[in-house]
Amino acid sequence: MYEFKLADLGEGMHEAEIVQWLIKEGDTTKLDQTIARVETDKAVVELPAPVAGRVSEIRIKDGQTAKVGEVLVVFETPTSTAGSSHTDQNAPASAVPAPALVQSAPGTKTTTRPRPLAVPAVRKLAFELGVDLEQVTPSSPGGRISMEDVRAYAAQATSTSNDAVAKQEQAVLQAAPIPTQAAEQPVLSAQVQDERQPLTGLRKRIAEHMERSWRIIPHATAFDEVDGSGLLALRQALKPIAEQRGVRLTYMPLLIKLLIPVLKEFPIFNASLDEEKREIIFKRSYHIGVAADSPEGLLVPVLRNADHLTLLEIASKLEKLIEGARKRTLALPELSGSTFTLNNIGSFGGGSGTPIINHPEVAILAVGRLQEKAIVQQGTIVARPIMPLALSFDHRLIDGALAGKFLARFKELVENPQQLMLDML
Repeated sequence: MYEFKLADLGEGMHEAEIVQWLIKEGDTTKLDQTIARVETDKAVVELPAPVAGRVSEIRIKDGQTAKVGEVLVVFETPTSTAGSSHTDQNAPASAVPAPALVQSAPGTKTTTRPRPLAVPAVRKLAFELGVDLEQVTPSSPGGRISMEDVRAYAAQATSTSNDAVAKQEQAVLQAAPIPTQAAEQPVLSAQVQDERQPLTGLRKRIAEHMERSWRIIPHATAFDEVDGSGLLALRQALKPIAEQRGVRLTYMPLLIKLLIPVLKEFPIFNASLDEEKREIIFKRSYHIGVAADSPEGLLVPVLRNADHLTLLEIASKLEKLIEGARKRTLALPELSGSTFTLNNIGSFGGGSGTPIINHPEVAILAVGRLQEKAIVQQGTIVARPIMPLALSFDHRLIDGALAGKFLARFKELVENPQQLMLDML
């Protein structure tokens, strides 16, 4: 028997919810065949079969949560013998895959050889392309097989035609969406009964994350408004040029580009606090989290190394990240590791709001909807496009005066965005 356990899926996660089993007891699976979809607080991850064999028992059902180390499913493998069992200590998402037993010829001693080192996404790709991972030479010094290794092997293999690969990829793209767990039906009685629905999936993860952030971080928020006339004019000038290059230019890429020099000028806002060692960690990378709405709740895809990207690159990558967040197709690295979060409340139709810090970051900036307001300029009432700003910050590391200076500098750049030209890569 082969017991398949849940291992650490990364980012310090200790549990995952089984969204859907793609197999049932009695089925026969192939090696690396996708057998389940599990949900962490970051993303939906597909688990491949660790062995080829018959599904003997599924221990964690759809909708249930499994802890790291719990047995998810038990397989009967060709090497299984009566009274003996083999335990997989690490699910495929683990850094070190468990060894696979290889049956020798009759009359010879059974030998063991290690499974090739590869993460679930690589195993899934190899399964779809019909690539035997044992035949792939890893390019990594540590012996781990990458996506590029699999694709390179598939391209060289004469047995796999381009048409077959295209059909397999098309099948993946047309895969059915993940069904959500049905709500518990209210009990019928003579009186109207309240309906109860379990807190599961992404909404449960969001609730836990928000609780932790609000409980640990002493929040304070500074508010301000910025005249968006210059930003509006710059976007109108650049939008047709960007469209000619196949890029949709919104306000967010411009705001991110304007935000980077402010973060560099005030490095404490791009930091985190090591709560155990009581040390401030100043981040030298600028990975900007951008709040995106999905049918199951709010996600924060991460635009990595934003300070090294051009305005068009930011716009292109941002559009793909937001679309991936809405479809829940982003991988863990695309949903983790942000150093500062920018939340565009205006994109959700909101005027303003108080954002909650994305732990372990120390600040988050929310921008509201750009809309005309009557303001007084030199004694005259005029209509100007105004954008609300709300900066929540960790009061253990940042005081109100510094938060005010941060907002003032950001306002200065937004109201005079042509200053971008001075700091262009």
